[in-house]
Amino acid sequence: MLFDYRAKDQEGVIKKGVVEAESETQASEVLFRNGLTVLSIEQGAADFDLAKYIPFLNGVSRKELVLFSRQLSTLINARVPILQSLDILVDQVSSRRLREVIREMISDIEGGKSLSETIARFPSVFSNLYVSLIKSGELSGTLDKSLIYIADQQEKDYDLISKLRGAMAYPIFIISAIFIVGALMFTFVLPQMLSVLQEAGAQLPLTTRILIFFTNIFRKYWVLLILGFLGAITGFVLYIRSSGGRIIWDAFKLKVPILGKLLQKIYMDRFARNLSTLVAGGIPIVQALDTVAEVVGNRIYREIILEAAKEVETGKSIGAVFIARKEVPKIVGQMIEVGEQTGELDVILGKLANFYGKEVENMIATMTNLLEPVIMILLGLAVAVMVAGILLPIYNVASVQ
Repeated sequence: MLFDYRAKDQEGVIKKGVVEAESETQASEVLFRNGLTVLSIEQGAADFDLAKYIPFLNGVSRKELVLFSRQLSTLINARVPILQSLDILVDQVSSRRLREVIREMISDIEGGKSLSETIARFPSVFSNLYVSLIKSGELSGTLDKSLIYIADQQEKDYDLISKLRGAMAYPIFIISAIFIVGALMFTFVLPQMLSVLQEAGAQLPLTTRILIFFTNIFRKYWVLLILGFLGAITGFVLYIRSSGGRIIWDAFKLKVPILGKLLQKIYMDRFARNLSTLVAGGIPIVQALDTVAEVVGNRIYREIILEAAKEVETGKSIGAVFIARKEVPKIVGQMIEVGEQTGELDVILGKLANFYGKEVENMIATMTNLLEPVIMILLGLAVAVMVAGILLPIYNVASVQ
């Protein structure tokens, strides 16, 4: 909320302005920390906040969070008090949402809360993994190391996502261009060219007749087609966000040829890396498994990890649960069993994470190299259809005349 204030600074100069805070009390505290004595304060006109209506706008980008974690760890390692560190960072971040969160964190910590308690209030910004590592760092007195752990893991996630986006950017661009060009052809070019062929009275090949059929459909029902397409996408998104739909969708993704193998490697990398970090940070194994289950990114693996957490509570091993599940590569369960038996689970998990990280990088590079010829073939097929459906009939009509 926005509050209009009238205040006096340390030199007695009257100042007016606007301050953003959750309540009038918090607004007064913000002004006081900035050396102002409040004379009057009242809530201003309500501002339109788009983030209230679009939930994902409440989040903070991975890049922003990586920079925040890295800078905060540096300041704490330099023995700068946590409140002063946050005061410094509030002006360094470029994300408006993150600035708001840091201001609220400062207010909470001044009120006696710990850093882990205050960041737990913002699940859309700080994950359960983040909160668990911060809490572990506070208890062990190694908060700076915990923040470095977090920043390292976030950087690896950010790099992986960047590579995936980079690999998919070219094919998505080409496919989108094909659809756009195709829509323009069906709207403006094909109707005129095909009408010429029909008026000529020549025997049209099957390809041309199919093009005429789809052209007529597109011209008459293009609005319904677009609405239907948008409706299908909306329905699909709502379905996969439901509990049952998400499980079916996550299971389907793992069965898709090539893509399923890539996703499996990504999930195994994410699981091993995050669990290794939590175990090395001193988090109890059951709590660590519960935390990793929420960040692995797939409901199938989430259920497997939660099952492993329950089995550990009864005295069984994580490796035994993983070996029994076909969705998990055998090597993962076997390596975890070795780690549990030798007491070096975090080390073994770290090696697994490195292995799958390299596997993901190699697979992405291979897929990127293979996508280019596949796209060229698709373009060639599109051109062949156009030639067979339009140019050849026109050539035949011209030859007959």
